[in-house]
Amino acid sequence: MRCRPGPRFFFAMMLVLNLAALIPGLSTHGAAMIASLWLDRPVTPADSWLITPLAYACLLGVAVPVLLGGKVYNVLQGVMTAKVVIVLGFCLGLGLTCVSGTSWSNVFSGFVKFGNVPVLSPTEENPNREVLVNGFTHWWEFGTWPVMATASIVTLGAFAGYAGGGGLANSTYSNFVRDKGWGMGSQVGAIPSAVGGRSVTLSHVGKVFKLTADNLRKWRGWWRYVLTDQILVWAPGCFMGMALPALLSMQFAQHSTITPEQAAVAQSIITADGLRNAGFSPVVGKCLWLAALFTGLMVMLPSQMSILDDFARRWTDAIWSASRRVRNTMQAHQVKFIYYAILGSYVVWSFVAAFIFSNAPRLMTDFIANLNNLAIGVTSFQLLWINNRLLPKELKPRWYQSLGVMVCGVFYLGLTTLVFVFKIWPMIVKQFS
Repeated sequence: MRCRPGPRFFFAMMLVLNLAALIPGLSTHGAAMIASLWLDRPVTPADSWLITPLAYACLLGVAVPVLLGGKVYNVLQGVMTAKVVIVLGFCLGLGLTCVSGTSWSNVFSGFVKFGNVPVLSPTEENPNREVLVNGFTHWWEFGTWPVMATASIVTLGAFAGYAGGGGLANSTYSNFVRDKGWGMGSQVGAIPSAVGGRSVTLSHVGKVFKLTADNLRKWRGWWRYVLTDQILVWAPGCFMGMALPALLSMQFAQHSTITPEQAAVAQSIITADGLRNAGFSPVVGKCLWLAALFTGLMVMLPSQMSILDDFARRWTDAIWSASRRVRNTMQAHQVKFIYYAILGSYVVWSFVAAFIFSNAPRLMTDFIANLNNLAIGVTSFQLLWINNRLLPKELKPRWYQSLGVMVCGVFYLGLTTLVFVFKIWPMIVKQFS
């Protein structure tokens, strides 16, 4: 906000990149799972009379803990800890006991199979059949690159868009470090809760430490913490968080009784239905059906809570940092009024969006995830620009760190381009032709 061409430009950019957060797809998916539990069957489009009010209840349910519990970070930390334990525990336990070695091999070997792309290989029974072909092997054998099938490109883009957080969420994770009071975060304050929060002030600028030998030693120490978290916790957690649900889906979705008309429901509902019909005893099958839907809820609703807080937090920081008028008319401890005004407005808008998109939860999540690809791609290069422009020489990222962020940006913007060229642009042309 303090860089050229100025806050108005970056407000507009943030609004475009933040469009995904304006569609509450995760709470609607969560509502579909609760409806499936209530009806004891996978939901259909005809069940929107139940899904829509449940989506409203879910939105309220995820907003209340953020309003009531101490510093906002502490609430989210507790919820996310429970989410990680329940989701990974269920998926890993079921995977180790009920999933074949072939499925394990197919999922985890995929992480090191570079160049595989889907190509159309029709049969009489299935004219839209797709198979995987390695592009490099195909070029070596035939001298041409394979023609990639694009039917699944939106789903692939969505998969990448949710991996590791995605979107603008990654750019504000450092705010949680600030709320914990780690490092220089203890010098700039935090956003307190509306009820029960301590009196906390928030600075509109950061605090810069002096470049002494002792402070640089501490800086390197913090980097060791960051690398430990990234290498031993975050990265493995992201891989497992995406691989294990895919593993269960590969093993059990084939047993689902969901019809093509119902296929737009969440994949977790399909997997849960497959578990119930996979040949276990009726009691075990029913228990697995219930456990899988509950685990899906633990994925969707805490993530919706995180998005709700992230949206309000991002725009609070943007307004507080960029608007001198706001800072001159409000005291530092009153920043929570901005936060909760944005939070309340977002919840109200989410009610409207939940009604508009109530019949298309799968479309909502695919749309959100692919917008996340655009956001993380743009902010990767923005991060490089800011760090190399504003940080002192001793703190600037090294060449290999910059290269890694650059590759990240190219990857996500490349996915965005593929989805736009093969899916969105043809729809636009068809609409206006």
